[in-house]
Amino acid sequence: MKIVAVIPTLDRKRQINRLLSHLERQQRKPDEVIISAPDSTHVEPFRSTSFPISYVFGQRGLSAQRNLALSHALPRSDIVTFFDDDFLPEDSYLKIVAGCFEAHSDWAVIMGHVVKDGARHEGFTFEQGLALLRSAQASAPTKLEVTDHIGAYGCNMSMRSRLIGQLRFDERLVLYGWQEDIDFTSQLRRHGRIVQLNTAIGVHLGLKAGRVSGVRFGYSQIANPVYLIKKGTVPAIFALRLIGRNVAANFLRSFWSEPYVDRRGRLKGNLLAAYHLMQGRIEPEYILKI
Repeated sequence: MKIVAVIPTLDRKRQINRLLSHLERQQRKPDEVIISAPDSTHVEPFRSTSFPISYVFGQRGLSAQRNLALSHALPRSDIVTFFDDDFLPEDSYLKIVAGCFEAHSDWAVIMGHVVKDGARHEGFTFEQGLALLRSAQASAPTKLEVTDHIGAYGCNMSMRSRLIGQLRFDERLVLYGWQEDIDFTSQLRRHGRIVQLNTAIGVHLGLKAGRVSGVRFGYSQIANPVYLIKKGTVPAIFALRLIGRNVAANFLRSFWSEPYVDRRGRLKGNLLAAYHLMQGRIEPEYILKI
């Protein structure tokens, strides 16, 4: 099975090349890596002896960048694997994913287990991430455990190319996207299971460079899940719980905000989105006007 790895990136030149160097350690090399960026100023040339690298440039925004890379990846792949540019997979990651797709014809989407997620706090440096990954490798499980999910976490997700067809990431979920991964992969459930593997592990650095403003992100925390409820791609209970957790966290922590999170900005965005919803406006793309 041919695996094409897709890595969207924005404002992280040094990080993307360090990730490419890290991917050369994979026991099962990708057949190609596609880097998707708004333009050439976001990347620097990297020469790999392990796999071919393609660069595609187009519109800024995670959904748009994923779609541009998909159009190149689908004709020459059996598996498309999406990695965030700050996700570090363990060396056997792609080998495990390929083996499981070959062994389980009823699986549509696979995501690995994020042993440490820097997106939940101040984040990790590349060196810290490697150290955490080495530590996790030493105690990594050997017995496969499989968990079904509504959708996949976009920092590391793989899917069968033949099942994707004309399906694309929703470009109304602009800029950072926020839930574009769940929206896309949940629509593949009609073709098979969406599963998480405990043995395919990795570390998500959670780098803060390239993220959108607090107000914009706070608006998306409300508008995007409601939009997906209306669209019918996520259950209402899933989306409403997500909204509730985020609003509660932004409100409570706005009094003693973490230095790496603009809680007051997020809360302001939450309130603006709630005001728009009361007016009957469901516009994920409104953040372009903020």
